[in-house]
Amino acid sequence: MKRLSSCVLGVAGVVLAAMTTMAAVAQGTQAPAQPEGAALSSSRAFPLEQMAVRKTANGGESRNIVRGVLKTGEGVALHESVLPVGLSPNAGHAIQHSEFIVVSEGTLEFEHDGKSETVGPGGVIYVAYGTFHKVKNVGKVPAKYVVVAIGGDTKK
Repeated sequence: MKRLSSCVLGVAGVVLAAMTTMAAVAQGTQAPAQPEGAALSSSRAFPLEQMAVRKTANGGESRNIVRGVLKTGEGVALHESVLPVGLSPNAGHAIQHSEFIVVSEGTLEFEHDGKSETVGPGGVIYVAYGTFHKVKNVGKVPAKYVVVAIGGDTKK
């Protein structure tokens, strides 16, 4: 578990650094950066211009970054989302994996376990396996964040 935690924190740090770079790069509409379910057996970069932008029903945007299986056996999936002010990406739900949500812009309210927490730029939300939760943009600007999903149903 300690190795997985270290791996997750390392991935979250890389994602946060990548998001800083992404802000300066023009939006692309090409194929996904990594085929779904691909083995992540060698190191590589995932350039923003190779990530297709998908418009969401709530007026936001999403980019699938990578979905695959690490050499150590954990399934991982990363995506970047932009969430309009006052909205949630979906209704409250439980997940069958663990997630780190790295916020780069805006303010998210994280509802879980009967409580609510607010996270701004540079903050990280951790959603444990099986947690019923919901996020909402409670800020004054669109919220941009990357979700790092690990284990559980991410191998599908």
